[in-house]
Amino acid sequence: MKILHLLYESKGDYFGIGGVGMRAYEIYRRLKDRHKVTLLCKKYPGAVNGQREGLRHIFAGQESKSLTKTLLAYACYASKYVRKHANDYDVIIEEFSPAIPTFLHVFTKKPIILQVQGFTGRLYFRKYNPFYALTLYMMESLRPRLYDNFIFVSPQTIRKFSLSEGKRIKVIPNGVSSELLAAPPRIGNYVLYLGRIDMYGKGLDVLLAAYKEFYKSFPDIGLVIAGDGREHSLLKAEIMKLPAEVREKIDLQNWVSGQKKRKVIMDALYAVFPSRHEAQPISVLEAMSSAKAVIVSDIPEFNFVIERGAGVSFRMGNAMSLARSMTDLTVSDRREIMGNRGRDYMQQFTWDAIANLYESFINDVIAQG
Repeated sequence: MKILHLLYESKGDYFGIGGVGMRAYEIYRRLKDRHKVTLLCKKYPGAVNGQREGLRHIFAGQESKSLTKTLLAYACYASKYVRKHANDYDVIIEEFSPAIPTFLHVFTKKPIILQVQGFTGRLYFRKYNPFYALTLYMMESLRPRLYDNFIFVSPQTIRKFSLSEGKRIKVIPNGVSSELLAAPPRIGNYVLYLGRIDMYGKGLDVLLAAYKEFYKSFPDIGLVIAGDGREHSLLKAEIMKLPAEVREKIDLQNWVSGQKKRKVIMDALYAVFPSRHEAQPISVLEAMSSAKAVIVSDIPEFNFVIERGAGVSFRMGNAMSLARSMTDLTVSDRREIMGNRGRDYMQQFTWDAIANLYESFINDVIAQG
């Protein structure tokens, strides 16, 4: 099978890589020996077409330090590529982003699968100027209706889109590595945030304010923030505004992977994810797989954490509520029980199992035309 995947973020990208990109690499690492995979990624400084990790990479668009310009250029060039080369592939998979108006169905009759990993909705108006926010809001609401085949990472996200009957929809969640599930659990001495550096979307402003309050009662417990993204320097600036004794306990790291990622998770006391909007972040699943209890915001996408007894929640956007949850979990004698429940739940979600589900759905879409 020849697969073309429009992947707007890739390893080495100037703007960073998040769960969307990591999911693709994990799945295709397991499928590349059976299928020919081409990743059509947005261009960034130094990007060169060719093989990476056994996957063909083609970079489309124009280099710019403006994310909006980069995404629009990528949409234009990616659409042109599909118009010219669609017949070279058996199926096209597109990562959905309201900021990338490709309208691929206009250019080809090849089967197209839209992979949807999140929903932002009215929160756009809190992040961007009204005109840009309205554009994104409308694109998010309307463009998916033009597609027939969908992969969603969580059932909660499906309900946020108004899709007509007759659409072919499959829920394929994110996965975790077998190494995390097998690693012996241990108790660490810091609170961990692992993920993309996005101050508003990921609620890092709330985390800093909560940790400042939490520090008053637990000055010996540090905070580790590990990840990358275009707001890394902004986060660093916000940390510098904290009292000296508080910021000295905050370890701001870059992106971690492989053995270093496993170590930073295993050495944590527990993990916290204060997002304002999400789909199904891989980092939450990785923390659960490592037998770590987690604290999550009370958005619907995190309901599974509470339902499985794998952690506790706090009121989204409320720093004092998060600080109280951190305090409660720090002294709780149920923290280990929560961690074990999370690990038990994640046994079914290895990347090998996810890749098989993904491959099966693609085959079904191709077979049904």
